[in-house]
Amino acid sequence: MSEDEILLGLALTVVLATASQILASKLRVPALVVLLPVGFAAGAMTDTIQPDKLLGPAFSDLVSLSVAVILYDAGLGLDLRKLAGHTRRVVGRLLVYGVLLTFLVVASVSPAMFGMDLRVAAMLGVILVVSGPTVVGPLLDFVRPTDKARRILIWEGTLTDPIGGILGALTFHAVATSHRIDLGRGYQLGQFFISMAVGLVGGAVGIALLWFTLRILRLGETLGTLAQLAIVIGVSAGCDIVRDDTGLIAAIVAGLAVANIRGFDMPARRPFFETLVQLIIGLLFVSISSTVTPASVVPVLLPALGLIAILVLVVRPLVAFGATARTDLSRGERAFIGWMDPRGIVAASTASAFSAGLVEEGVPGASKILPVTFLVIVGTVLLYALTAAPVARRLGVVKAAGTRVLLVGGEPWVVDLGRALRSAGLDVLMWAGLDEERERIRGTGLELAKGELLATAINPGARLEGVTAVFLATDDDDFNALASIVMQDNVDGPVYRVGPPQDSHGVVAPYTGAHILFGRSLVRHVLAERYRRGARFMVLPAGEPLPPGHDTLFVVRADHQLDPVTERQESAPRDGDALVLLGPAPTDAAPGASSPG
Repeated sequence: MSEDEILLGLALTVVLATASQILASKLRVPALVVLLPVGFAAGAMTDTIQPDKLLGPAFSDLVSLSVAVILYDAGLGLDLRKLAGHTRRVVGRLLVYGVLLTFLVVASVSPAMFGMDLRVAAMLGVILVVSGPTVVGPLLDFVRPTDKARRILIWEGTLTDPIGGILGALTFHAVATSHRIDLGRGYQLGQFFISMAVGLVGGAVGIALLWFTLRILRLGETLGTLAQLAIVIGVSAGCDIVRDDTGLIAAIVAGLAVANIRGFDMPARRPFFETLVQLIIGLLFVSISSTVTPASVVPVLLPALGLIAILVLVVRPLVAFGATARTDLSRGERAFIGWMDPRGIVAASTASAFSAGLVEEGVPGASKILPVTFLVIVGTVLLYALTAAPVARRLGVVKAAGTRVLLVGGEPWVVDLGRALRSAGLDVLMWAGLDEERERIRGTGLELAKGELLATAINPGARLEGVTAVFLATDDDDFNALASIVMQDNVDGPVYRVGPPQDSHGVVAPYTGAHILFGRSLVRHVLAERYRRGARFMVLPAGEPLPPGHDTLFVVRADHQLDPVTERQESAPRDGDALVLLGPAPTDAAPGASSPG
């Protein structure tokens, strides 16, 4: 390719990857649903997007390092404290049963279905054992299943990727070097443990380097992000040089350590790192799918559909049934776990790398690995994307519709506001730091979040499960301002805070943006003083006249969605809505009336 063609190919790949993810976001579907057909069409319609020609032999190595960065980022979002009890048991069983049964079934049926050698079928079976957080996560965000089911599927998808990558490398070497699969003498099992050891040692080295850069040197957001990226790539590359695909283990071990070891000084927000991961995912999917040609897909299309049916209707339900037996999961949660097993980026990357290597070795049938894997990825993602939500609703594992409010603060007026929101039909969760405030919340019967909730909320990659809106209303304006900044990317919804005094000289509060509740006239100290003098909250149907002296704070929609009044917008009520109001203090409404004690 000429220099201009290479430049055009690289630019077009970036543009297509970005545009596809933007389109998927607007359509509210997993990005993979758009990325794969776009890459396939681009590869079929033009010779410009051809990673083998653009990058040459370096393409497979870049794929491996890119997947390591993705897995490190996935590890940052895994809280080991939540992997306990039945969750840990189910995840462990899913990994063991899923890997073994998927491999055995695919390796058994593929020779007859695709006319491939048993060695190639074994390679395909190992490739298809993986799932992936880049696919499972967006699907679950759209479906919003119960926390138990979501947690189990995310853990499974993240941990199965490095296991599949290692098993794929072992199988590849067994096929490419000995031209047979030897499972009877324990050789492959020993090789597996050697690979695990190399990956764990690399992970330990990465943890030490990350501790030095993030804890000892205390690098800021920009340099801290660059240091993480350099360490993950460097350690993963070093592990892969020693032993193929062990860098995936090192990457996820490092991510888990940073997320779970106390003392790591992680930047609260990582916009560059998160943007880079999104770009990598898009580039990989477009590039890999562009290498699949229509001529290679057509001959395996029908048998691939049969293989998808076997994986979806037989293998996954059996794995989930065995893994979830005798646990505290409900019948609906068990069934939903049995209906979620899409394939993702690691399956695509390993298929691309290993099939090319086996084709070069002259292994018969190896050219069918990539198109079959491509069809399985597309088929499973489309199937689960279209059916996951209705299946979850039918099984009764979807969280209740409406807004789940996290109300942060423990002053009397804040607690009473929580009671008013609950009486309007909302799911209210509260958090406060002082024991006195926490006891006040418990006394009202409101749900009290765990003490470490805010520490979890600012953990990069963590999500406040089920929370769709946060209201910060503590008596510290600077805390509210800072928390609104660090929490806004970790909540599936907006973050609001009460306003500081207009003449405030606080360190942060007067100078940050975010959504300010109730406008500039009802700032925090005004609300607290007005409540102290006897003003109370009330809930009123939208159709009734607004009482004199009352201010509208929230509009609760008929579907229990919450629209707060802010300094930038006023929510217009409709039929069936309810209003949360703050009345006037008795001394304001009727001079001479006494304030309640």
